[in-house]
Amino acid sequence: MPLSEHEQRMLEQMERALYAEDPKFATALEGSGLRTYTRRRVYQAVAGFLVGIALLMAGMVAKQVWLSVVGFLVMLGCAVLAVTGWRKAPKPGEQAGSGAGPQARRQGRQRRSVMDRIEQRWQKRRDEQGGH
Repeated sequence: MPLSEHEQRMLEQMERALYAEDPKFATALEGSGLRTYTRRRVYQAVAGFLVGIALLMAGMVAKQVWLSVVGFLVMLGCAVLAVTGWRKAPKPGEQAGSGAGPQARRQGRQRRSVMDRIEQRWQKRRDEQGGH
């Protein structure tokens, strides 16, 4: 079950307090996990892209079309990996998987359906009217 808005706000406040109280420890926690993995993945993709350029050039020099095509495909695949890895990398201020569990991460990857958004809006309006 995902966290409620109140619980998410409380979690964010605790994270901010941790950053304010012990920034060195917070930075050490932040650098682990998904962020390190995605950074490494992007670096590997860039290295693969350079290998693809080398294969493309070697195929052109040796007049081997198949080698050039392989080099181009390697470049294309590595470019896709680098871009997707870069998009998934958490920002420096936010934590990877901020304690909400695997379901919250799964929700972040998937776009919410139209019905979910309508339902949330309806719930929000009911809460606002009930609070007044």
